[in-house]
Amino acid sequence: MKTKHLILLFALFFLSNVQSQVNPNAIGIRGGGFLGSYGGEISYQHGFGESNRLELDLGWRSHHYNNGKGNDNLWYYNQFSVTGIYHWVFNITEGLNWYIGPGAQVGFYDDYYDNNSGVSIALGGQIGLEYDFNVHDVPLLLSLDARPMFDFIGFYSGFGGGGAFSLRYTF
Repeated sequence: MKTKHLILLFALFFLSNVQSQVNPNAIGIRGGGFLGSYGGEISYQHGFGESNRLELDLGWRSHHYNNGKGNDNLWYYNQFSVTGIYHWVFNITEGLNWYIGPGAQVGFYDDYYDNNSGVSIALGGQIGLEYDFNVHDVPLLLSLDARPMFDFIGFYSGFGGGGAFSLRYTF
């Protein structure tokens, strides 16, 4: 019985007549992530109508590791990525929205420990919650999201992704 209620609640969110108001443009930062993510990102969103948008993110990450046993155990790598996610945005209440959508990522990496470099390709999606301060005449968008991705080839090869907090200026 509980499963039926959950499905009904989920359907109501999708079929809600309440319209979200997607900003025409937003630019900012998307923090961190883990497990196959490409670290911090510069993030840009472009709205299509009132309830759809495209998010493009440019990510980078560098890592240095030494287990304390000398230079033979030094691990160092750089990663760079471009991610595109298409969002459907749904309003919960004034200023508070949730969003979901599919996406893809292309990354480039240099692993200096293994003397290895290459390209990674991933498919996945994103789901998140955001608050749009434009309802208070402040051009600010805060969000918290999860972006599970499956890397077909590349540095991680397998399931990865992670959650992140984002701060964007809207215009």
